[in-house]
Formats: sequence, C-alpha cells, structure tokens
Amino acid sequence: MSQKPLSPAIKNLLEYGPLIAFFVIYFLIKDDTITIMGADYSGFIVATAVFIPILVASTGLGWALSGEISKMQVVTVVLVVVFGGLTVFLQDERFFKIKPTMIYLLFAGILGFGLWRGTSYLETVMGANLKMERAGWMILTKRMTWFFLGLAVANEAIWRTQSTETWVMFKTFGLTVATFAFLMSQYKLFALYGDLDDKDA
Repeated sequence: MSQKPLSPAIKNLLEYGPLIAFFVIYFLIKDDTITIMGADYSGFIVATAVFIPILVASTGLGWALSGEISKMQVVTVVLVVVFGGLTVFLQDERFFKIKPTMIYLLFAGILGFGLWRGTSYLETVMGANLKMERAGWMILTKRMTWFFLGLAVANEAIWRTQSTETWVMFKTFGLTVATFAFLMSQYKLFALYGDLDDKDA
C-alpha cells in the first residue's frame, strides 16, 4: 500500500476525534443509567462502549488514507479493545482507567529495552519524519522513557484518588497537554542535534 501523507487537520481529527467524542458522550450521560437489553449501564460504561469502535474506525480510516500504521497505534488499539471490552463486559470502570497506565508502561519498557541494547527504538519509529543525530535520539529516548513512566504514575494516582469525572478530564486534556509541553520542552535538543542537512550543507 503506497503511503500518502495526511494533512495536519485530518491527522489531528483522526487522532483526537475519538478522545473528544468519549469526553462529550461521557459528560452528556455521566449521571444517567442506560438500560440495554435488560441490563443497566452507567454513563461511563456506555461512553467507553462507544469509544472503542470509534477509535478502531478512526485508526482504520487513517491507515486507508495514508497507507501506513505505526506499531504504537496498533498496540494502543489492541489495549483499548481489551481493557475497554473488559470494562463493558464486567461493568468495571477500573479496567479502562488502568489502560493508559499499561500503555505508558509498555512504551517505557520497549524504549528502555532499546536503550539497554544501545539503540533508540524511537528513532526507528520517527526517524523518517524527524532528522536528528544519533546522540540526540538517544537523549530524547531516555527522556521519553522517563516521561512515559511519569505519565503511568500520574494516571494511577489520579484514578485511584480522584473522581471519575476528574479522571476523564485528566485523560482528555491533562495527558494531551503534558505530552505537548514535553515535546515543546525538547526544543533545544532538536535545535542542537537536528537539521542534519543544514549542518552538512
């Protein structure tokens, strides 16, 4: 399948659309009890049930339009289906709430394993779109590993000590803002080790 880069608008819509849909649906029905085929479900469970197919469809559409799908996207979808499915089937919010923890621990573990082997798996995934010296990739990978671990700890702290409403706000906006802030904080690293073509010119 040939690769066709998506426009930034379409890419952001496919990436953040499912999350925003979950947020909106949850806050519209968070205090309701929905009866489906004789069984009662909370607003959170219903929002989770709706989020799963939206995410799968969004990921599939992105694949169809761009001709590529990252391993991180595949892992994320699988974990959402598994933990989201357990949440709906068992009507237990905890499974969906620990899903981000599992994703971030998995990513941190993969990056950490690569560092242990002396390589940057982050470069393998992003190297085609971001040109940077190997030393820069190693530094960024170390920082990203710790960042993912920090997000995992933060998610555990939030869902275990705060209300479901607070956790939904954290998942929708907190994690997104934290990721954006982290990437922005790496500006000096990108400036120091990036733009290889310009340095070789």
